[in-house]
Amino acid sequence: MHLILFGPPGAGKGTQAKILSEKFNIPHISTGDMLREAVANQTELGLKAKSIMESGKLVPDDVMIGIVKETLKSNKCKNGFILDGFPRTVEQARALEQIFNELKIDDVIILDFNLNEEEIIKRVTNRRQCRNCGSLFNLLYDKIDDVCPICGASNTIYQRDDDKEEVIRKRVNVYKEATLPVKNYYKEKNACFISIDGYGEIEQITNTILEKLEKIKVH
Repeated sequence: MHLILFGPPGAGKGTQAKILSEKFNIPHISTGDMLREAVANQTELGLKAKSIMESGKLVPDDVMIGIVKETLKSNKCKNGFILDGFPRTVEQARALEQIFNELKIDDVIILDFNLNEEEIIKRVTNRRQCRNCGSLFNLLYDKIDDVCPICGASNTIYQRDDDKEEVIRKRVNVYKEATLPVKNYYKEKNACFISIDGYGEIEQITNTILEKLEKIKVH
């Protein structure tokens, strides 16, 4: 199974990707994961990306596309993948289409997570992380005090800078400007597009996704 996940920050993509990854035994791959792995493996593109990132610049499309191609060609993706955070622009979508053609991948399904801006703000601004073990929590669902329930460390729970309201509103605007045209690109291509309502309980959303995927397999 080959899945591409779309949706604004806080829409539940990461949570559902983890569940689907375990269910279908395919890797959940984010752009951050791909970059870190390429750098760790010291591939030619990874080393190039490292020097660019160390200079404080954004990794350009040609390097990122090359790293995506390396990742999708790797053995870990032989049974499928869940692609999260790529493509983010129409140019990246076109390049990804070429990669799929080269790898003879023609059964890609796009999951489009939908959530309104105020719900996104509420969810993301309530996220917290443990500085010690890296575990993520949400004050809307988790009872968190000064002790991490995962590792037991004290006074390590904090709010990440990119989870603050002003930052999230900017990220949502960037998503609307850059990524919505990508969705339109895929719709014009008559890609297999599944709209996912991001509201509701995690298990309920998972069940909806699985039901919709099953209908596609049946047809």
